Amino acid sequence: MASGASSSKLPSVPPLEIPSPDAMSRPRAASAAKSRSPSAVDPVLRNALRYTISAREYDTLHRYIISRSRVLRKRAPTVATVEKYMNGDNSRRSSLSRDTAKGKGKGKEKAAHTSPGQRAGEGGRDAGVDDYNARAIRHALRVFMATGIGAKAYEVIIARIKGSKESSPVQKKQPFYKSSPLRLSLSLSTILLLYRLLFHFFTRLRIQLLDPTAAPFRERNPRTSTTLTSPYAPAVGASLAGLALGIYPSKQLRVTIMISVMFRALEFGWNLLEDEGSIWGFRTRAGGKGVVKRERPWWFGSWLLQPLAMGQLLHATVFDRESSPAGFVDFILKHTTTYLHRAPENLPPGVKWPSPWDIVENLAEMARLNWPPFVSPTLFPNEPTLPATLTALAPLTSQAYPIITSLSCASLHPGDPSCLRNYVAFWVRSFPRLGRFFLLFYSVLMLPRYKMLYNAPLHLINRLLAKVLRLTTFATGAISTAWASICFFQTWLPRTFLPTQRFFLGGFLAGLWAFVGRREGRGVFLYTARTSVDSLWKVGVKRRWWRAMRGGDVWLFALALAITGAVYERDARAIREANIRKGFSWLRGTGFRDWGLEEEDELEQEGGVKEE
Repeated sequence: MASGASSSKLPSVPPLEIPSPDAMSRPRAASAAKSRSPSAVDPVLRNALRYTISAREYDTLHRYIISRSRVLRKRAPTVATVEKYMNGDNSRRSSLSRDTAKGKGKGKEKAAHTSPGQRAGEGGRDAGVDDYNARAIRHALRVFMATGIGAKAYEVIIARIKGSKESSPVQKKQPFYKSSPLRLSLSLSTILLLYRLLFHFFTRLRIQLLDPTAAPFRERNPRTSTTLTSPYAPAVGASLAGLALGIYPSKQLRVTIMISVMFRALEFGWNLLEDEGSIWGFRTRAGGKGVVKRERPWWFGSWLLQPLAMGQLLHATVFDRESSPAGFVDFILKHTTTYLHRAPENLPPGVKWPSPWDIVENLAEMARLNWPPFVSPTLFPNEPTLPATLTALAPLTSQAYPIITSLSCASLHPGDPSCLRNYVAFWVRSFPRLGRFFLLFYSVLMLPRYKMLYNAPLHLINRLLAKVLRLTTFATGAISTAWASICFFQTWLPRTFLPTQRFFLGGFLAGLWAFVGRREGRGVFLYTARTSVDSLWKVGVKRRWWRAMRGGDVWLFALALAITGAVYERDARAIREANIRKGFSWLRGTGFRDWGLEEEDELEQEGGVKEE
């Protein structure tokens, strides 16, 4: 009875069966067959596929290219097979839902913060992190390849152009790992990869610290928790990736990149402060009902940078040639044939005609000598009429009119005693040439807007011509005023009054012409300001006004990334250009999307719902 009772209590336990050797070999055969199935791929191949192309990208490639070729369609794997290789059997539905889902509200925060959790809920706890990391590595590899090929192609083209113009000396061949294109591409790709990983890490850390379970840690470490839970912590922490710019050698390109990024970061910060009313303040509305933000004055703009920039550049060109921008100065000297004369055809063989740079250096020497007066060699042929340090100007001054009394006038326009007439002649000769240059330059820049040319040709042509005319007037007026001010100051100012600083004053007056092109010349103004900052830094280091810190440009680049990230987090609309907003979103790993525009649309929709 006891045995019967006990057997009745366990009716669901099956009897233990020992399988035969044949039956035991079947699972091994099944596992072997499963390992040879297409869904089980070598991990190296699977990771190579994940770091090369995503499932959605392969779907697009298969749809538009592979499926249209019979040979490729037979040999290439299907989309479902590739998705099984990379993500498993259930990846099709999860990947498509993950890519098509679009967040609302703070979209950039949702895409960066909540999508890893959504992926973890679909395909395991670490699936979202692995997908994010794989995408970051994939994009970094593409940036490495694209920038490497582009930098190498640019290097080859420049070498061909220089080789065709002049025989350059044979340079010592460097090892492959020291080549500039490789280090540039490695630096940019490393910045992208580290920025995404750091941004993702600090974002997840902030979310975990904001969790109620982390309250004891926040109570024990109030300052640390306040810093790490700040909404700007991920952006500032990710900016440390900018230190990877130090992989590229310390050359002019690295400084140029730093200055460009810093200028844009300061511009975005200015826009944010201006939008919040911190710059111009607020004013009371009519009737005393509330306050409204003051608008920017009509005369305020980037053109105000030009007087300071042009003054510094002219002074550096005259006294610190090695610290001046060579390309920018060569462009100006090329379009200054009215003041810088070429050698005549009947020049005797033994006479050396001064080059444009020789004339500029002698102008600096005149300033150091407190602008000596001009003594005509025609009136005093047997006496030395030039100081010993200015004898290089003898071929020019020997042809000068005897009535000229200023040595600068005898050097810049020896064939015409009138400074005003020479100033007008410069306008007549240089305005058409500069106009053709700007017309060709901005016509090429407008090629991507061919649709607007087709839909509204008159409007586009009118804008192009207005822009060209204003910028040509600015360029011609600035160059002519800079040269004419030299003669004007020597004629009307005492010799010892600001002998060297008057070049800065002349450049300042030349920069005031920017007011004419204040609406269309913003890009030119910012380029000139960046060039002036670079030149000023080099002049300060040369004259020991300040000391250069090793790797200082790299730290400033990281600071610029931190400012841009903080501004983007505070208000993405402070970054005016939509393409830059999309690019910064892509840098964070939240997709090439304009979150600032989507936020505006959501606010408009909410306002419409409230009105209804």
